Amino acid sequence: MGPSWYWMPDVFENFFALFDKKPADYYTLKRIDPGYRVYFAADDIVDVPADRNDLDQLFESIEPGSATQLAKFLKQAKHKYMVGMGEYAFRPSHSITEFIDFNLIKKSFSLQLLSSMRKHVYSNFKNPKLRQLLEFPVLFLGAAPQDTPAMYSLMNYADLALGTWYPMGGMSEIVKAMISLAKSLGVEIQLDTEVVKIEVADKKVSYVKTDRGDFTADMVIAGADYHHVDQHLLDKPHRNYNKKYWDSRVMSPSSLLFYIGLNKKVEGIQHHNLFFDADFEQHARQIYKSPQWPDEPLFYVCAPSKTDSSAAPEGCENLFFLMPVAPGLDDDDTIREKYFELLLSRFESITGQSIRNNIVVKRSYELNDFKTDYHSFKGNAYGLANTLGQTAFLNLPCATSTLVIYFIPVS
Repeated sequence: MGPSWYWMPDVFENFFALFDKKPADYYTLKRIDPGYRVYFAADDIVDVPADRNDLDQLFESIEPGSATQLAKFLKQAKHKYMVGMGEYAFRPSHSITEFIDFNLIKKSFSLQLLSSMRKHVYSNFKNPKLRQLLEFPVLFLGAAPQDTPAMYSLMNYADLALGTWYPMGGMSEIVKAMISLAKSLGVEIQLDTEVVKIEVADKKVSYVKTDRGDFTADMVIAGADYHHVDQHLLDKPHRNYNKKYWDSRVMSPSSLLFYIGLNKKVEGIQHHNLFFDADFEQHARQIYKSPQWPDEPLFYVCAPSKTDSSAAPEGCENLFFLMPVAPGLDDDDTIREKYFELLLSRFESITGQSIRNNIVVKRSYELNDFKTDYHSFKGNAYGLANTLGQTAFLNLPCATSTLVIYFIPVS
């Protein structure tokens, strides 16, 4: 549930291509321009344009000479993206032997796996605004920029070069497309059915027990939170890891979200908005180094109704606020209300308009909800942290925020 533009459109294109389909067969993508707005203060706003020439001019206006550095930075980021997505992402990572490939090893030297994102960004750009802009995406990967491999500048390529895209009708249109495709291929989807145990006999799954009955299958693929599958759905003899191992894992952040419906329009804001009017370093420390509820958090606000009129009734606005927080923290209504007031006050102050008396819908979502709905380990929102020690073959399969079990019925 990170900012919704941090998805990689070609991943979906590749998925649909497996079935001789394309995303356009199911939904319409619209490029957002500007991609997002960054608020450093009420009178210090930066819009990140879609056009590359305009992006160069923006960087130059902030730091003379930085357009040349940006070209170099994005060229490297593109290479990392192509190698990372083409060579690493689709390997199962069961063993280091999968990566004993001369061509892959040769390519890997240029991925900057042993250098940090902080060092990479700081060596190319001096202005603190540009540094924050380029470092912010990794805040959701599960480590501070100084502890995240520079390989992940590939996210900057996806963001700044491939662009910010929105599926008209909302992100759920992608899910609907996958459901439509699956059903057309004869897949039966059973909702509201929770798996409570995976039974194993002779080292093979014999059947899956759910709260609506048992299912036998030739093969079972668990797409739920990996910790939950490993520690709760399997009996101890069949688990891959123990409690000590799991407790040693570095997890990605959780998120505090507020879904807001307003009975009026909000002027000035864009579809995507980053609020950097607080100390980036302090917030990162309070997520990763000394986990605690942040004193002055950075946050993100999405206003999809700025792009898609179907996202809110006429004359109204649909907003959601997102604040990254450390996993494993206490979560209650008092804490949520405290941060809602904090974020709302900052939003109103920076944008120069009041919205609190126009709220007609309000819903929060946080650590306890991730645990309840997704059995998410420590309430994390994005799975394992992408630290060096948990990347590629060093990384066990990512814990995902889903509770889906795919069945191949016994013939």
